[in-house]
Amino acid sequence: MRTDRRGFLKGAVCAGGAAALLGQTGCTSFSGLMAQRRKSMIGFRAEPLEKVRVGIIGVGHRGPGAVNRLSRIPGVEIRAIGDLFEDRVARQIKALTDKGLPAPKGYFGSRDTWRALCESGEIDLVYICTPWLWHTPMAVYAMQCGKHAAVEVPAAMTLEQCWQLVNTAEQTRRHCMMLENCCYGYNEMLALNLCRKGVLGDLVHGEAAYIHDLRMSKLREDNENGYQGQWRLEWSKQHTGNPYPTHGLGPVCQYMDINRGDCFEFLTSVSSNQLGISRAAAEKYGKNSPQAKARYRLGDMNSSLIRTYRGRTILVQHDTTSPRPYSRINLISGTRGVLADYPLRVALAPDTHAWMKESELEALKAKYVHPLWDKNGEAAKKAGGHGGMDFLMDLRLCHCLQHGLPLDIDVYDSALWSSVVELSERSAERDGKPVKVPDFTRGAWKIAEPLGIVTV
Repeated sequence: MRTDRRGFLKGAVCAGGAAALLGQTGCTSFSGLMAQRRKSMIGFRAEPLEKVRVGIIGVGHRGPGAVNRLSRIPGVEIRAIGDLFEDRVARQIKALTDKGLPAPKGYFGSRDTWRALCESGEIDLVYICTPWLWHTPMAVYAMQCGKHAAVEVPAAMTLEQCWQLVNTAEQTRRHCMMLENCCYGYNEMLALNLCRKGVLGDLVHGEAAYIHDLRMSKLREDNENGYQGQWRLEWSKQHTGNPYPTHGLGPVCQYMDINRGDCFEFLTSVSSNQLGISRAAAEKYGKNSPQAKARYRLGDMNSSLIRTYRGRTILVQHDTTSPRPYSRINLISGTRGVLADYPLRVALAPDTHAWMKESELEALKAKYVHPLWDKNGEAAKKAGGHGGMDFLMDLRLCHCLQHGLPLDIDVYDSALWSSVVELSERSAERDGKPVKVPDFTRGAWKIAEPLGIVTV
């Protein structure tokens, strides 16, 4: 499958999945909406759902965890599960029936079976856990079928796809949330609370990253433990820049009220040499193997610097091929202090020449723990998913759908955070030349309400 920006959609059509994107939807009840004038989704409230009926697409890596978590949330029913492979679907259906829950309908066997899941009248929310290239086609089709869409990260891999998500959500009046679980991490929500309470002062700078040694995972060939068809490795052959920016970037954007009082203005990006994956391939397959001799364009380290309209800066880094411990950096700096993560540290004026002592940090955490963690933390840890953040993300999403509330991460956030994928590549290919960042809100960020500190 071609994965260059111009060729992706054509390649996806040939693969049999995205042919329905432009009109051949089979979802007649919503097809007429595509001709209507778009309306902003800022602060959008959908009709409340007494029960949230979910269809999950993709139960390879992330999907099984979603099945487990969603099955624990009151008022949520998993009505459908879809995957290429029947045995994966069967395992998840059995996991639900073993809990005494009704068996959802299974969809499997071909690359376009997911379309039938989206078309089902028994679904309110399509929850997408597939490889990157399918995120936008599936989310767009789900919305065209009148369903809300929740999609794994990144939500889109091109600017064109970012606009497809925005335009479709505005036309269909359906939510599109990128499942950025890191926005619900304990330390990230602590930082958000500190920012909202003014503890760090006026915010000036943030730093974010996805640093995770995935060399062996990218090179695995089995579908159960690796990336099916080595799709993540294939991306590395064809692209540079930052293909996975949102884990670190999403929380920092929420601290800074991005899309809700501020917005990205421009971005500049540079990539290092690529050494890590070639050497890992040589060790695994031999130095003369095709894998070791392949040309990989993705640099070991990409660093992108974003400037906002209010004059803040955000550093975003990506490195998945170096022998470094996991880190999202998660740094937010203001006029009164700074929070930095991995490990968690805080320094507050007037004593900013050293980090807080451990006892002081624990007292600060106790005082400013985010209410969502304070109320639901134990249940989240029990449910699992990256220490509980995944469960809180799902819990909050379903609560908003059940009560007709705006989502914490809306379609504009999903598009903007994902736009760094193509923008970073454009800049890196031009020796770091700045590139303008589109305003997906069309100016509405100037009047949008900041994200509040919620309790449920």
